[in-house]
Amino acid sequence: MNTRRTFIKTIGSGVTVSAIVPGILANSFSEEKNIRIGIIGAENSHTAGYGKMFNIDKKFPGAEVKYVWGETDEFAKKVMEKGGIPNKVKDPREMLGKIDALIVDHRHPKYHLEAATPFVKAGIPTFVDKPFCYRAAEGKEFLEMARQVGTPVSSYSSIAQSNATFDLKEQVKSMDKIIQVVRTGTVDLDSKYGGVFFYGVHIVQPLMFMFGEDIERVKIARNGKYGNASLQFTSGLFATLIFKEEAYGWETFVETKDGLIELKSRVEETNPAKNYVDMVEMFRTGKEPRSHQSILNCVSVLEALEKSAEKEKWVNVEYLKLSY
Repeated sequence: MNTRRTFIKTIGSGVTVSAIVPGILANSFSEEKNIRIGIIGAENSHTAGYGKMFNIDKKFPGAEVKYVWGETDEFAKKVMEKGGIPNKVKDPREMLGKIDALIVDHRHPKYHLEAATPFVKAGIPTFVDKPFCYRAAEGKEFLEMARQVGTPVSSYSSIAQSNATFDLKEQVKSMDKIIQVVRTGTVDLDSKYGGVFFYGVHIVQPLMFMFGEDIERVKIARNGKYGNASLQFTSGLFATLIFKEEAYGWETFVETKDGLIELKSRVEETNPAKNYVDMVEMFRTGKEPRSHQSILNCVSVLEALEKSAEKEKWVNVEYLKLSY
């Protein structure tokens, strides 16, 4: 049985990769070209969903998940059956030379970047499922490597990269002064998959996309493994995040001179949804749907929230600036 520990050990032993000229991949795929996709990680339910979307429902003709590596054989076999994925590999490196795009889909973000690195160095466009990574310093090193070799990479919350959230941002632009924001969502501060990172990205990344990436400091107040968070922006905006215990879903409210208003999308989500469309567009054209700096900034805020959850005190957000 192949384990995650075995995988990390094997890729750490080194792998020969081809040199990539920066910018080459931006035009390497046409819309007509078939895309062979590989997935690293089978514990997450998303992997079976990717397989179903590409292989069974054929939402993107010409794109197919051909290979999967699972943390265990059982995980891999289950997603192969549910997602119609034809091939299982014992070592992710077996996919090198056989795929055109990679999805990394571990449940805990601390495994994401090490898994993706040999493929990005080999020039394989890579999407890292949420959350991008567990530490901003590692994320900075990875993104700068990806830019240096010229491989397109991206990562985002499906809630953030949705038609609904893009519409909410447009609504915010047209509103009078917003005094404060309240955003709700499901978060387990003690999740074994990274605490606030696991679902917190669905609250934090849309918040930053709609209201700005200048969150200065954060503070969590706990009620067991749930609770709430206060966030102060350098602009003066104040946000409260409510971590739901029982209910599921995400809502956003703003206070203006007209009172407390719930922001509701005026548009319907496409099928397939925008987050999937943008991912496949990156695989085909090299166009990255989110800036690397924005991806990294979200990790920095989540890291500050994690620190605050330990002692329930204010923690300053330490942003890391990319070199490009």
